[in-house]
Amino acid sequence: MTHTESVMTHRPLGRATGIEVTDVGLGLWAVAGSEWGPGEDRASLEAIEVALDAGVTFFDTADVYGAGHSEELLGQAMRGRRERFVVASKIGWTGFDREANHSAYDTVDALIAGVEGSLRRLETDFLDVIQCHINYLEPNTDVFIEGFRALRAAGKVRAWGVSTSDVDLLRHFNADGDCDVLQIDYSILNRTPEEEILPYCELNGIGVIVRGPLAMGLLAGKFGVGDTFPEGDFRANWISDPVQNAQYRQDLAVVEVLRATVPDGQSMAEFALRFVRSNPAVSTVIPGARDGRQSVANAAAGLAPLLSSDERAAVDRLVPPGGGRKIWPA
Repeated sequence: MTHTESVMTHRPLGRATGIEVTDVGLGLWAVAGSEWGPGEDRASLEAIEVALDAGVTFFDTADVYGAGHSEELLGQAMRGRRERFVVASKIGWTGFDREANHSAYDTVDALIAGVEGSLRRLETDFLDVIQCHINYLEPNTDVFIEGFRALRAAGKVRAWGVSTSDVDLLRHFNADGDCDVLQIDYSILNRTPEEEILPYCELNGIGVIVRGPLAMGLLAGKFGVGDTFPEGDFRANWISDPVQNAQYRQDLAVVEVLRATVPDGQSMAEFALRFVRSNPAVSTVIPGARDGRQSVANAAAGLAPLLSSDERAAVDRLVPPGGGRKIWPA
């Protein structure tokens, strides 16, 4: 066991799941073939390996990331050592008709078959966590709830929940008090979850998985107004779309002021992850990593102390509690 493994903090994933996770995990959206531009399988596998060596236990993917390729890579990385991984996946967007507001998973049997597809790609008999991946209430939401319950009863999932920023959708999933987890976008640039949804989770014992803690790279402090993004990277819309470009420029201005708050010797990304980890409702935070270098830096942030009261006050002055409007899809 390395020194990093011996001090990596673990937290319960909700009140009733019996699952413990490292408070920094790894999000696996940004693989080759996804919406993040060019990538290499070798680099993604390296990111997983480095995170695992650093003591990270929680890995989050989805059936739609790289059209299943993210799940396949994680399955490859887990061969022969499944017990070292706490695995979460998501389902819902594949076959979704946005105009008709209708998901291809419109029966329990279809949903179960979809999750079994994820299990095959992941080369595992069970998922630790499965989540509905649709960010708003739609006609067959109850199919997801019924299907997830059936999968848990069959031993194919240990816990279930939803990825959303909509508190009403979360309440719907938790109407009977058995929704285990929420995945939500939350960062210094998007503090809106602090208003209602995070307190709801804390009150109801729902585990919180935070995505977007670095605001798609903005809180790594590496972008500027003149920067561009490669073909196939969804962030190119931040430049080409007038509305998104206005938000991008506003965010860059906030990030520039934030630099003065970051302690000497600490990266902005580490500070941003410390901020999210400091919220008592949060179980784990899942920054993405495109290679081992990013992965080890993210894992190291899990060893840093939580924000001090002075650091928290400095963030509050810049982006007030509950403020910001940087909300991304589920």
